Amino acid sequence: MKRSTSFTVALLILMLPCLSLAEETIRPEGEVETVKTGFTFTEGPSWDPQGTLFFTDIPNTAIHAVAPNGEVTVFTSDSKHTNGTLVDANGRLLACQMDGQVVAYNTRTKKTTVLADSYEGKRFNAPNDLVIDTDGGIYFTDPLFRAPEPLPQEIQALYYIAKSGKVTRVTDHIAAPNGVALSPNGKHLYVAPSHQSDMLVYDVEGPGKLTNGRVFCSLTQPEGKSGTGGDGMVIDVEGNLYFTTHLGVEIFSPKGEKVGLVQFPEQPANVTFGGEDRKMMYVTARTGLYRVKMPIAGLKPN
Repeated sequence: MKRSTSFTVALLILMLPCLSLAEETIRPEGEVETVKTGFTFTEGPSWDPQGTLFFTDIPNTAIHAVAPNGEVTVFTSDSKHTNGTLVDANGRLLACQMDGQVVAYNTRTKKTTVLADSYEGKRFNAPNDLVIDTDGGIYFTDPLFRAPEPLPQEIQALYYIAKSGKVTRVTDHIAAPNGVALSPNGKHLYVAPSHQSDMLVYDVEGPGKLTNGRVFCSLTQPEGKSGTGGDGMVIDVEGNLYFTTHLGVEIFSPKGEKVGLVQFPEQPANVTFGGEDRKMMYVTARTGLYRVKMPIAGLKPN
């Protein structure tokens, strides 16, 4: 039986509330708060269990620290265009310097140790973001942003720094690999490419050994455009993925189903969880740093 246009429209209108609810099963528990504004391009938020939040301001080559009392100070003004950061289990601040290397800061003395600066004798393009596995190894993305041309590594890919210091390339070319995260059980690694709408997932067969790369989910695209990808990402204790996109922070279940969206005054670049219960979601968004309380705790880094 052929249905009338008016019947079809009416049916869609009735369905819309259900679709909306299905996509918003994870919602903030409070209002979005402004922590600090007035920066140039904020990135790389990471939480120190001692109560400090670190974040970067890439063009100003700065890493800032937010103290428990809310005071924002400059941790370093010579970050070499640090993008992503992460505080490891030893209290070191790991940093992806887009000038070509991955380093570790002693947060007390601010002394830096270079963890990796090249692969097969060539500098990295521009390390972007990183995650640590249970073996103490570091996966990091190496896209084209702020990289010399032609690209030193010729392709954009993901690398692994073993605890021994050995560096291996663990993926083939990816369209601007950006955010990266590991599942709670460590068996899956997620990558957010910035130049495609499909987000990726790999099986982790062992330290630095990825197989079966495939599409995990597809981000919402701007009207009239396609291929708009993700930027930063973080994961919660239940395995939900939080991607920063042109819409805000899009949330997907471990099955790749969209379950939430949190919007901010500016377009987000990166995201992390902090606070004593790790339920405070911090977002770096262009000129500002924002936060909002969420119902599920973020996964604690290894």
